[in-house]
Order: sequence, then structure tokens, then C-alpha cells
Amino acid sequence: MKTFLKHTFSAAALLLTSLQAQAQLDKIPEPPSIDAKSYALIDFASGELLASKDPDARIEPASITKVMTTYVAFDEIKRGRLHYDDEALVSEKAWKQGIDSSESRMFLDVGSRVKIIDLLRGIIIASGNDASIALAEHIAGSESAFAELMNQYAAKLGLKNTHFVDASGLPDPEHYTTARDLAMLGRALIRDFPQDYKIYSEKSFKYKIARPQENRNGLLIKDPSVDGIKTGHTSSAGYCLLSSSQRNGRRLISAVMGSKTWAYREQASLELLNYGFRFYEMVPLLGPSAPVATIPAYKGEQDTVQVGTLQPVSLSLPRGAKDRVKMEPKITQQAIAPIAPGQVVGTIAITLDGKLIRNEPLVALTAVAEGGLFTRAVDTVRLWWAGGQ
Repeated sequence: MKTFLKHTFSAAALLLTSLQAQAQLDKIPEPPSIDAKSYALIDFASGELLASKDPDARIEPASITKVMTTYVAFDEIKRGRLHYDDEALVSEKAWKQGIDSSESRMFLDVGSRVKIIDLLRGIIIASGNDASIALAEHIAGSESAFAELMNQYAAKLGLKNTHFVDASGLPDPEHYTTARDLAMLGRALIRDFPQDYKIYSEKSFKYKIARPQENRNGLLIKDPSVDGIKTGHTSSAGYCLLSSSQRNGRRLISAVMGSKTWAYREQASLELLNYGFRFYEMVPLLGPSAPVATIPAYKGEQDTVQVGTLQPVSLSLPRGAKDRVKMEPKITQQAIAPIAPGQVVGTIAITLDGKLIRNEPLVALTAVAEGGLFTRAVDTVRLWWAGGQ
């Protein structure tokens, strides 16, 4: 018996050691150590924050401001109030801004008329301050009025810690944002204007001058999975880069703010993107083909109805964490016919290792028509006994 127990305990110890070793293998490493003021890495599909350093700290966006400038323009185009072939008049203010910012200009001439598509390329590829002001004045009459529009869009997109005072990103105490807000702005840009966004992947642009201007986002050359988004730099903001990469059907967005060199902002951005793709995976959890539960349906032609979510719900989770996800449905409303698909009956809490990561409305997945007089009468009594109505 002692020999048997000894072997049993040895086997149990080996199994425990094996499980502990596997748990260590499943544990993902810490994010890269990035020498920057702040950074944020988010999953495009879910908007989840995968890695960060001071993601809500106030920072200067520098020329990444121009992402919002183009977002406003793309929305005007989508609404039919602006067209690629429309022409904007270049004011003295726009021209002078180009002269004063010799490294960030499209080389516009005062009094000239320039197509909107050319201004957009001048903003996105050449980071032209002159083009930004010309576009802002064409859309809103003045740059200050355009900045008000930018702030309205920021509020609409839920950018809670962002405020703009100009269209190009010149330093100002009241012109600020955060790494998280910029990553979310990049997500909105790609989600809302996928066709217009393709301009951000163009590697060069030629307007008037002999040589084309190269896109300042060097990652477009270094990594074919990167298709945007925008660089930024001032002496006070440091070197910044908002980037997006799509690999094997997944897209991640990173914002690295306040690094010391243009080369390091690219290196840091790639480190973050590689980390996210390597150690996180997209896990489908809910959707119309994955009912969460079947609950009683009262006063209907059917006695039950399946509940879940009509829209697919997927989360970007640490590699190997799928089995540690728990979903806890909570029914808060009786399902009383007539029931329409999408009718809310409760909520479902999604937790990972006991920590709440998402709450989703729980809805009826199918319709239930109202039953006959006898069924309704019987179910009225059932509901009364159940404390319903």
C-alpha cells in the first residue's frame, strides 16, 4: 500500500508540475519597453487596449492632427457637400504658413486654385501645413471655424481628452490629445472611410516641384503590412507616429508619442505591432449562430426563445486565454410575445480570470408571434405566479 501511495503521489506531483509549466508557457510576456512619453496599442475590430504607457496623459499631437483634418473632409465628401474635383482658393494665410514651415508644405502658390484631392494628398503624404489651412478655409470659411468642427467630431467619436485649435498641429497649450484618443481616431478613420483611407498608403506625391515628396511614414517601406497612418514632430512634441497594420485578416493600431528620433518612432511602432500580433488572438464568442441560452416565451406560438447577440462579438485575448473566458447571462425582462429579433431581455457579462472585460445586451435571436386566446390566458396566470405581468 505504501508503494502504491508513493507512486500515486509521484504521479500527481508530476502532473501538477506539468500543468504549472504549461501555465508558464501560456503566460504572455510584458509589452516592449518603449522610450516615449506615451503609447497605446489597440485592436481595430474591438477597440480594446492591448498595451499602453500613460495612454490618457495629455500630449501634443503635432502633425497627427491632420488625421482629424482629413476625417472631417472625408465626411464632407461622404455627405455630398465636398468633392474630390472641387477647387479651393489658396489664401495668403495658407501660403504664408507653407513658407514659414518649409519642411511641412505642399508648395502652394497664393491665389491659386487647387483640387481637393491634391490638397488631401498634400496633407497626408507631404504633411503640408499650407494644404491643411487651404482645405480648412474651403470647408469652414476660416481655420478657427474648422477647428470648432474638429472638436465636434472629436466629441462625436468619444475622444474625451482631445481639443484642437488649428488644422495642422502647430504647438498651442489648448491643442492636445492622448495616445489612446489618437489610436481611436485612427480606428474611426479606417472604419468610416475605408476607400478614402487608401490615400494614406501612397508612398509619394508630386505637385509642381521637380521631385516627388516621399510619405514620411517609413513603415510603409519597411513593412508591407503597414498601410498608414501619420507622422508628427515638433521640438516640444517629439517624434510621433500613428500606425496601422493588417496581417492575416487582423488589424492593429499603435500610437507612439514623444520619442527622441524619427527612426526610433518607427522601431517602437513595429515592436508594438509585432507584440500585439504575436501574443494576442481574435476569439469569436457570441453571435446569432451561437445562442447563449433558451428561455421561456410567454403568450406566444412558441414556448421558448433562444437569446444571445444578433451581431458577432469577438474579443482580442491573450494567446491561450480562450478557455479562461466565462460568460454569465442575466435575464432582466420576461420574454412576452409578440417578440421581435433584437428585443432586449437582459445582459451578458464576459469575464477573463474573474475580471469583467465586457458587458453586452442579451437579445431574442428569433421572432415569436403572439399565441391564441387560450395560450395568452394560461400564460397570464403563469406570469402572475412567476411575478411577471
